[in-house]
Amino acid sequence: MAITSKLIAIGIVAVSFLVGCLSFYIMSHLPAKAKKKYMAEIISQLINFILFMWAGKIVLNLSSFLSDPLTILAYPANSTAFYIAVFASILLLIYKDKQKKLDMSPFIDSFVHVFLVASFLYEFLEIILKNNMFAFGYLLLLSVLIFLYFILRERIQIKLLLLIILSSWSLGIIILSFIQPFVTVFGYMMEPWFISIFFIIVLVISNLKREGVNNEYD
Repeated sequence: MAITSKLIAIGIVAVSFLVGCLSFYIMSHLPAKAKKKYMAEIISQLINFILFMWAGKIVLNLSSFLSDPLTILAYPANSTAFYIAVFASILLLIYKDKQKKLDMSPFIDSFVHVFLVASFLYEFLEIILKNNMFAFGYLLLLSVLIFLYFILRERIQIKLLLLIILSSWSLGIIILSFIQPFVTVFGYMMEPWFISIFFIIVLVISNLKREGVNNEYD
């Protein structure tokens, strides 16, 4: 029963991201070649994220892993492993951007599109299939963010749009964490301290990007 439940949860996440990717491919105004490029990069980063989560599981259960490596399969990835994967993914993206291996802004824009749609579908299915009413607050937040994203994407610069969306997402999660027992993203608990650090990182990166743009004109 536990294995079946786990497989269903994984299936819901996979379907959610598949729909998110299809939504991006259908609705994006980028050329087909660019769409394929960024979808391939998103898939690559999602695979890296899963690997980082596995690495987090190993670090968090190091003694068990050293005594019996196969036992790590029995440990579910908890929120701490999720946090480790998020920060590791951010560092990897910054590195690839510095090495000119990735155009950060277009990639983040593509990923935000996929993430918002995938998250909305996941939370909707949580309510429909599991009657998880605690998902309603986050679903409402995602609805507002999706509306803002598609309304503003043609009206303001991409970097400003991403700053608005990511900042609003962070602040929305923090507010939700204080008005309901817990907030989850794809089933992982979101702690205010983690979201606060994520929010600060977003602001720092955005500021560095603006300075970089300004320096190009100096």
